[in-house]
Amino acid sequence: MSTAPRTCIIGAGSTGIAVAKALYERGIDFDSYELSDRVGGNWVLGNVNGVSSSYSSLHINTSRERMEYSDYPMPKDYPDFPRHDHIAAYFDDYVDHFGFRDRIKFGVGVEHVEPAEGGGFDVRTSEGETVHYDAVVVANGHHWDARWPEPAFPGSDTFEGEQIHAHDYKNEKQLRDKDVVVLGMGNSAMDIAVDASYHAKSTILAARRGAWILPKYLFGKPVDKENKLLDHMPASVRWPILQKLLASQVGKPSDYGLPEPDHKLGHAHPTVSGRILDRLAHGAITVKPNIASLEGETVRFTDGTEAHTDLVVYCTGYKITFPFFDHEFISADDNRLRLYMYMFHPDVENLYFPGLIQPLGAIMPIAERQGVLIGESLLGNYELPGRAEMEHEIDEREEKMRKRYVASKRHTIQVDAEPYMRTLAKEIEAGRERALSGAAASVGA
Repeated sequence: MSTAPRTCIIGAGSTGIAVAKALYERGIDFDSYELSDRVGGNWVLGNVNGVSSSYSSLHINTSRERMEYSDYPMPKDYPDFPRHDHIAAYFDDYVDHFGFRDRIKFGVGVEHVEPAEGGGFDVRTSEGETVHYDAVVVANGHHWDARWPEPAFPGSDTFEGEQIHAHDYKNEKQLRDKDVVVLGMGNSAMDIAVDASYHAKSTILAARRGAWILPKYLFGKPVDKENKLLDHMPASVRWPILQKLLASQVGKPSDYGLPEPDHKLGHAHPTVSGRILDRLAHGAITVKPNIASLEGETVRFTDGTEAHTDLVVYCTGYKITFPFFDHEFISADDNRLRLYMYMFHPDVENLYFPGLIQPLGAIMPIAERQGVLIGESLLGNYELPGRAEMEHEIDEREEKMRKRYVASKRHTIQVDAEPYMRTLAKEIEAGRERALSGAAASVGA
């Protein structure tokens, strides 16, 4: 093993295993803690860790080739948009292929992390053991702590029907022969509404605001393969071109009865669905505006209409939380946490947050590159800039996000995948130059 800081990795989902692989191949001593009995996190249906948001009809919404790790392609016999169990199996194979499964402590969670006197961190596990580490990698994910409507709708506390969050949706049995209202316009909302349109008695999709719907195929190819031609264009050019392509191939959301978005494509996280427009066109799903109130077995909408409802499914997103940190140490109130490059805490050394982003694209290649950056940092081959420069980068980025994106707790960690990947590559080189300059200065002194 190297003399790099001994490291704790929290979580063995798609991000945790990418970082573990980067550390393993660099000979860095680490322990990975995974509460489940297997890797894969959110992609494991019925995960024994109890926090997976996977459901039986879940398929990826970025294509196979855009989602795979660069040095371990997905099997060619996988479909363009594989199912959750394909992805979970792929993660299992990835770990075995690179040979670090024995470094993962399965069935062991991290209950508490705090800074230790003299540096590093004291980590208490679910087994009651406290272990000292020099560095901690936080890879617990951000799609597991359900965010319910805020404030709650009037009457929700006395509503006689059932109310669940999308996190608790697992299969179509929960919808069968029921009058269902699905609230939301994101990917989960579309998937659940489509499922309901085949199994429920009636299906209403309630929209709090309009959203752009991208099909999974454009010109006969996965939409992100087509979009790959635009990756190197600035966002101000790329997204208007894609919006025109979308209009020519699919039309406007209002053509299907959906509310027209109040923003341009790329100014909010778009929804990817190959099925929702078909079900809307067939009249299998009714579109309503936002919920106004609930009473008895009735849901009333903001246009004054109402509908008998047995089940309301809230597809209202997730909170970014770190249950193992004391709130006064690290917290992400309103889903905001100031991190340099979305990864490094300016005030806490050797604490890393890979995967804490919401990419327009797949997170796996990003996590892979973030893992390289963490590995180089732990080896001393990468050096962060000064505090003032880190704060400037954060301020500048947040200002750009405020100007571009619709104000939402969903858009606090939003990135365009390919431009961010290029930024990471440049940062790795810049950090190496800073490290070399620092080493040369030390020798000169």
